Amino acid sequence: MGNLDVNEAIGRQFLDALAERDWQAMRQLFSDGAHWTMPGSNSTFSNTVVGPDALVDRAQRIVASGVRTEVLHVLVGEAGVALSLHNTAQNASGQRLDQHLATVLTVNDGKITTVDTYLSDVAGMEAFFSS
Repeated sequence: MGNLDVNEAIGRQFLDALAERDWQAMRQLFSDGAHWTMPGSNSTFSNTVVGPDALVDRAQRIVASGVRTEVLHVLVGEAGVALSLHNTAQNASGQRLDQHLATVLTVNDGKITTVDTYLSDVAGMEAFFSS
């Protein structure tokens, strides 16, 4: 299997693990030093976390907040895969989240080494997770 096939398979395995809440399967996708960066300055999720346990914890907290993820596109490249997503949610205080994002997974030797998330509305994400 070439890089493109491997990268696409890893991207789809990541999405499947998220959808099925299979945290052990997700953890196995990450290298030991993997890190996940999200933009912003004051949200629970606006920072960089390092290590498979921290990355899985972040995914668990996103799911626990009620965020629903729609997969729009899986974009494959030599260095990894970009996931075009649409996240929506409403929290207990009535705040709504309606976010388009790209989650870019950098893959090396069959493991995710870096997750970079790009958001369409950083302020909206911060407001949702702060309320």
